[in-house]
Amino acid sequence: MDYKRLIAGAMALAMAATAASCSNGSSSSESSSSSSEAATEAPEPVTEAPTEELLPPVPAEASDPNAVTFDSGVFPFATPKTVDDDSAQGQLEVVEVQGNKMLRFTDDGSNFANGTVQKIQIDAAMLLAAEDLPKVRTIELDAYADATADKLATEAADAVKAPGWIGGGGGANVAGDKWYQFAEWDGGEYNFDMSGPAHVQFKFLMADGGQCWDETMSEATFLVMRWGAQNEGNFYIDNIVFYDADGNSLPVRDDFGFESDGILIENGDALESDVEEVEEAVESEVEEAVENAESAAESSAE
Repeated sequence: MDYKRLIAGAMALAMAATAASCSNGSSSSESSSSSSEAATEAPEPVTEAPTEELLPPVPAEASDPNAVTFDSGVFPFATPKTVDDDSAQGQLEVVEVQGNKMLRFTDDGSNFANGTVQKIQIDAAMLLAAEDLPKVRTIELDAYADATADKLATEAADAVKAPGWIGGGGGANVAGDKWYQFAEWDGGEYNFDMSGPAHVQFKFLMADGGQCWDETMSEATFLVMRWGAQNEGNFYIDNIVFYDADGNSLPVRDDFGFESDGILIENGDALESDVEEVEEAVESEVEEAVENAESAAESSAE
């Protein structure tokens, strides 16, 4: 038997097996590496972030005990100013918004089309004691606007039922029969039917020079105006507070200056029950005057 040939054949088989094993190991390593790279490079699935639900704005609550809140529904101290050439036409009424009563300038529906200004006039002489009128340095209130049509144009759409931007200005009559212009106010933009509260702050910055109210004024009025309406809608105010130079709020009368008359005035008109009392008193005085005149005439004839 040729052992040399057998040994040589065995060695050849061993070398072939070793080569095959190395080849398989390299291929397996390359396959594993390739799979790992593919797994690393694969894009992760895209998940959309949950959309946050937008909630409509909430009216502001009165934060000062001396705030005029319109909760009683009585406002003889407020009037719509509609006589100027640029004035919007409308009327005032107290309405409830999300459980909060406020004063509304109810527009006749032509403000946006005509480019007019919604104006509300407040007489502070009916709200404050005469001795407190000269102390007023700051007037603060909350203003709102709503939309009654879908004429607002935004970047996203052309027909939106929202007020959009709200802002304006104000002024007051002061001592010496002068007009004092307050700084403008800006309430931002709103995309719901009803805006949130725009906090307005008017200041008598020239009070030291006499540009303010005094105790002799029977009318101490200030005007709140809404400018540049971007849609048809109404204008609201609420929570009026008067502050002195130290930032203390001034007490507000609850009789609106009519206490001495004995007549309750609601929205500028005497209540029916009070009118009847006045009529009875007048009739009594007339009857007494007639009787006195008749007696005087009889005495004169005698």
